[in-house]
Amino acid sequence: MALTNAQALDMLRSDDLIGVGMEADSVRRRLHPGNVVSYQIDRNINYTNICTEYCSFCAFYRPAGSPEGYVQPLESIYQKIDETLALGGTGILMQGGLHPDLQMDYYENLLSSIKRKYPKLHLHCFSAPEILNLSDICGLTIRDTIARLKDAGLDSIPGAGAEILDDEVRARIARLKCRSDEWIAVHRAAHQVGMRTTATMVIGCGETLQHRVNHLQRVRELQEETGGFTSFIPWFMQLENNSLGRFVKAEATAVDYLKTLAVARCYLDNILNVQASWLTPGHKICQIALRFGGNDVGSILIEENVVSAAGCRNTASEDELRRMIADAGFRPIKRDTLYRTYFLN
Repeated sequence: MALTNAQALDMLRSDDLIGVGMEADSVRRRLHPGNVVSYQIDRNINYTNICTEYCSFCAFYRPAGSPEGYVQPLESIYQKIDETLALGGTGILMQGGLHPDLQMDYYENLLSSIKRKYPKLHLHCFSAPEILNLSDICGLTIRDTIARLKDAGLDSIPGAGAEILDDEVRARIARLKCRSDEWIAVHRAAHQVGMRTTATMVIGCGETLQHRVNHLQRVRELQEETGGFTSFIPWFMQLENNSLGRFVKAEATAVDYLKTLAVARCYLDNILNVQASWLTPGHKICQIALRFGGNDVGSILIEENVVSAAGCRNTASEDELRRMIADAGFRPIKRDTLYRTYFLN
């Protein structure tokens, strides 16, 4: 039986860290018997860094007209894909800024060109804000925008751009970015056209514990409606090299992260997978998080530019992820973007 909002809030406030973790671990064991933890090999590719949103936590974007702005040529993207495939990769996560000038034909050509050259590659691309931006530029509905991208080769949509799904927080940290209802609307539309997506949450941006519960509620309600989320992925806000870091002095701690992950695992019992991140918390906390409800450690992230621009410097190879999982007492299994197992050893 799922937690109530009041119970979730009580768990986040609790001083009994181990007790909270044990509750989440029992849910993980029920949903994922066999003592296995999954991981993936993919690559983040940023097709552009030009963006009109100016989020206070982003050190990656460049405004239109900046000499440091770029749109990646196809040949450069192909080279990155070839490097990914050589490492055993099965997909790419492609995102960018909210470019004010790129039209639908750019995105359709980008996707279809990649699919022609790499027909088996899974394309997990474009955050909700990017899709909303394209919808506005083209004068299309959200659903029609996603349908056209899907026809061009888009396979699934990442959960980026959620941060905290509470407009009180969003107005403070990213006032130009989409509202909570708009983020939900994109993922609802994707689920309605048969596309799977992920959900994310970024803690440590000055939000309250109630804001975190509000976020979890929005995600659970949509999952009850559509069943389209494959996983939930929480991580830390990075506060270097951005304006938000000047205002948020109390960074999220390891205890914050572990409790939030554990509560998410208990509260989101209708989402099968909860990812224990190593990118922002680090490898050691990630290992502990596998006993706090996490059943997946994400990707080796051959390339990551957005979070690293804000001060995150953690990296991982496939061997390191497998050792991290094994040393935590689990059997590592390689998966694809949709959490289908490739091999077990």
